[in-house]
Amino acid sequence: MGRLIIDGNSVYEIDEECIRRKEKKKQGKKEGERQKKEKKQ
Repeated sequence: MGRLIIDGNSVYEIDEECIRRKEKKKQGKKEGERQKKEKKQ
């Protein structure tokens, strides 16, 4: 299920599943960077 955004004459459909996947990937990347910093210390 998506979310519709209406902006003037434009209509956008937001794919919430895609957003969740991107956030999860971003979170995993941050976690990996943190672990690398801890190993260096």
